[in-house]
Amino acid sequence: MGNCLSISDPSPEVASEKILKALPVETPFKFPSPLPTLPQGNGFAKRTIDLGGLEVSQVSTFNKVWSTYEGGPDNLGATFFEPSSVPSGFSILGYYAQPNNRQLFGWVLIAKDLSSNTLKPPIDYTLVANTESLKIKQDGPGYIWQPVPPDGYQAVGLIVTTTSQKPPLDKLRCVRSDLTEQCEADTWIWGTNGVNVSNLRPNNRGTQATGVCVGTFTWQPQNSSPPSLSCLKNTKLDFSTMPNGSQIGVLFNTYSPLVYLHPDEEYLPSSVNWYFSNGALLYKQGQESNPNPIESNGSNLPQGGSNDGSYWLDLPIDKKAKERVKKGDLQSTKAYLHIKPMFGATFTDIAIWLFYPFNGPARAKVKFINLPLGRIGEHIGDWEHVTLRISNFTGELWRVFLSQHSGGVWFDACDLEFQGGGSNKPVAYASLHGHAMYAKPGLVLQGDDDVGIRNDTAKSKKVVDTGLGYEVVAAEYEGGGVVEPPWLNYYRKWGPKIDYSVDDDVKRVARLLPGALKKAFVNFAKKIPDEVYGEDGPTGPKLKGNWAGDEK
Repeated sequence: MGNCLSISDPSPEVASEKILKALPVETPFKFPSPLPTLPQGNGFAKRTIDLGGLEVSQVSTFNKVWSTYEGGPDNLGATFFEPSSVPSGFSILGYYAQPNNRQLFGWVLIAKDLSSNTLKPPIDYTLVANTESLKIKQDGPGYIWQPVPPDGYQAVGLIVTTTSQKPPLDKLRCVRSDLTEQCEADTWIWGTNGVNVSNLRPNNRGTQATGVCVGTFTWQPQNSSPPSLSCLKNTKLDFSTMPNGSQIGVLFNTYSPLVYLHPDEEYLPSSVNWYFSNGALLYKQGQESNPNPIESNGSNLPQGGSNDGSYWLDLPIDKKAKERVKKGDLQSTKAYLHIKPMFGATFTDIAIWLFYPFNGPARAKVKFINLPLGRIGEHIGDWEHVTLRISNFTGELWRVFLSQHSGGVWFDACDLEFQGGGSNKPVAYASLHGHAMYAKPGLVLQGDDDVGIRNDTAKSKKVVDTGLGYEVVAAEYEGGGVVEPPWLNYYRKWGPKIDYSVDDDVKRVARLLPGALKKAFVNFAKKIPDEVYGEDGPTGPKLKGNWAGDEK
């Protein structure tokens, strides 16, 4: 997205209010290396996309309009920008905003009318906010304006000014209603004194959804309705903007993440084929005494259907073989790629799935004491994933999703660690035994008040370079040209239900603790999420909600 920034010097009065050191937002983010040249094909990375009579493009060059210097992430405030360097024939749809605690990294869409009536100027503006009453450190008062669209049109963004005078009507454009969809607040940008500012995203998101993210923001005052804003809609959703096979190869070689395992990790990932070839078994309900070996590609697994409990997978019966397979095989590990259109095929998601034969037991932290939790957290078969979200306008990485237990977190590219040596490959850290993904090494405590489940991560020599061994197993659009392996369409459990007494493990741990710590642990144990207990085997990637939908 190659952000550029133009900042005018603040007045002496404003300068006295600013934090003395330079704010991160004043420096545009740059990837460690320039983007590679992509092979030709289709409409991917052509910089513009036709949504059906409305051509849109991403702009990541901005002029600063107004800043706050407190509130929001790290209490550093936020900055609001006007898109700049807008090509002839294109119109602004709204302004951009981001927190001050990170380097400038973002974009908004601009639009060009291809059919003479998809865009119209607003007929007026409504003042959403005057920040003078907020009594915060700021560049003087900021004025937030909502365009009033003509009948049959919708506003998709707001305007920010530093005077009470309404912006010119030709400053931006509203969009014909049939080219818009409902939107909702996404990530938090800034907030103070009952006001919250957030990015916007389409309400309906998924591989077949038509909503398009504009990159604009909403301003939400306390106890009042937010401005009436929409996102865009791709009415020409033919997936011609998605990358072809050779382009996917270049993209993944550029952005394939490194996943560092904890130095004490004993339960390593493996390829699915290694797992099957080393004694994994298929069980059928009612025939538990006669499990079947699994073909290396899963060709004898039941296909389709539903997770009805009639089949499940398990480790080898032989004790030595079971312990060996539980440990996984790092050398055989493969990253399994699922290529997905998102936001009306204006972005490509590359979901990267890793398989672990075994998920190890959890550990607890109770104030200053660390304790193993017996078998709590153990389960056979463990699927984890990282998702790359790449712009179909430019081929640039925008965000990375790291799965964490039953959920996960999005990180913008500017907030990630990269491999080093000029590489654009992001780094992730898998937690000890649980394999949840984090962006930085250290301890993340799943709990509160210094009591909870430990998620320990650290850099080590045990690392999965997903770009060295990968396989594209699914593409959710015509022309993807991917033959799905049989194991992908196995819809039952990848591990058995493990029968053990959770209460016994909790009581055993509690007995080791003195009075106040015992009470704190017992109260926490009542709130441990179901996924941590791990008694039941997981389903495969295709049964996860994010397979056809967005990450959560």
